[in-house]
Amino acid sequence: MLDDTLKTQLKAYLERVTLPFEIEASLSDSESSRELQQLLQDIAAMSDKITLKLDGQDARRPSFSLMRTGTEQSLRFAAIPLGHEFTSLVLALLWTGGHPPKVEPELIEQIKSLDGDYAFEVYMSLSCHNCPDVVQALSLMSVLNPKVKTVVIDGALFQDEVNAREIMAVPSVYLNGQVFGSGRMSVEEIVAKLDTGAAARDAAKLSAKEAFDVLIVGGGPAGAAAAVYAARKGIRTGVAAERFGGQVNDTLAIENYISVLETDGPKFAMALESHVKHYGVDIMNLQRADKLIPASEPGGLIEVQLANGGVLKSKTVILSTGARWRNVNVPGEQEYKNKGVAYCPHCDGPLFKGKRVAVIGGGNSGVEAAIDLAGIVAHVTLLEFGDQLRADAVLVKKLESLPNVTIHTNAQTTEFTGEGGKLNGLNYTDRATGKAKRLELEGVFVQIGLVPNTEWLKGTVELSKFGEIIVNAKGETSVPGVFAAGDATTVPYKQIVIAAGDGAKAALSAFDHLIRH
Repeated sequence: MLDDTLKTQLKAYLERVTLPFEIEASLSDSESSRELQQLLQDIAAMSDKITLKLDGQDARRPSFSLMRTGTEQSLRFAAIPLGHEFTSLVLALLWTGGHPPKVEPELIEQIKSLDGDYAFEVYMSLSCHNCPDVVQALSLMSVLNPKVKTVVIDGALFQDEVNAREIMAVPSVYLNGQVFGSGRMSVEEIVAKLDTGAAARDAAKLSAKEAFDVLIVGGGPAGAAAAVYAARKGIRTGVAAERFGGQVNDTLAIENYISVLETDGPKFAMALESHVKHYGVDIMNLQRADKLIPASEPGGLIEVQLANGGVLKSKTVILSTGARWRNVNVPGEQEYKNKGVAYCPHCDGPLFKGKRVAVIGGGNSGVEAAIDLAGIVAHVTLLEFGDQLRADAVLVKKLESLPNVTIHTNAQTTEFTGEGGKLNGLNYTDRATGKAKRLELEGVFVQIGLVPNTEWLKGTVELSKFGEIIVNAKGETSVPGVFAAGDATTVPYKQIVIAAGDGAKAALSAFDHLIRH
């Protein structure tokens, strides 16, 4: 199961295990069970602290549990956790074996103090780059608190279970048999949902903070660059981010950031946060801004009101709230979201194995999605509103060479339809002829660009007709002392490298503003 390189790396990691624990496998005579058995035997052979039992009686086969000796830990993988989940496996082994997690002590105590019975089931796919955060968060919680029980389930391996629960997007999390959440969630987000008093405590702490010299709202590439450049000036810098890394977390491959030949989004986001922390920046994660209040007088403090009721004050503010996937905004889209309508082909593609799907959007993202999906699903239909595909020629040529792909240009999607709570197709209009047409489908992947996260700023800063923050060459907005950077602004070409440069420029402009006022 593991090549020699991975075995060497894993053996080195397992040398950090200090406490004995047991792996108990529940197997059948299937090929996947034989693969899992081989993987677990390889792992057990690498440490004298690990005992392997092959006589487990769990109903999900293949699966295995991790149990530290002398505890009531309940962590099970109904999966062969390789691919994107290999890191999750390594961390689960280390944490179970006593290696301390890289988590703030305050959060660890918060997890340990959770009182109740929490039985989590998290459905994931091995190709999902959003899933590891959720898997690792719930795994850690199970290791730290015996009242938290977690089962990690590979949706492709347990397809009948996925179909029975009508799961059409991963990660999907169930708590005590009921839907808890879907999509990427950090351990902080999960704990906040369980600890109902956390928001009020958080708000009080935030409101009590001393005013910043520069407060950055948003933690994507623009926000991270702004934080580094501001902190290096020796001024008091804070970042309030709903999710540090922003949309980069949802990006699979990054191959065009200068000096970094190749990386992936989650890894890049972690590097951004690590760089910012290196300069002692006050990072306030999981904080959504609700309102911007300009200074009441020149040189006064600007306020940012947060969704939890907290208020942050600063001499200058940099807005770098980024953008999100654009919706088609037709009937049925919201109704069938995560029930056939999806936005991440890498995450959710494996759930549609052998089925018919459509991709809406003929740019690079749409064409790349169609190419990836063609290797998994039965058939892909790509719909493009314009009269030709907008993707790079090399991608279009590849798409056109695939036998199970159909391309429709001049196609305007008008409705998503379904039955029994699940998508069953879409209707579209052929713009060249005006004729209404129908596609019978099990899944649709929307890939039609971005919309800026600026609704909360309406009436405060000047926005373009597209909702982008209008900035000048220095990143200044219409409000004195307020700057903006990245995908939320009118700066063209929404690229990571451009956002990072924008953030650096906004920070330098904010510093210049401070020394002049």
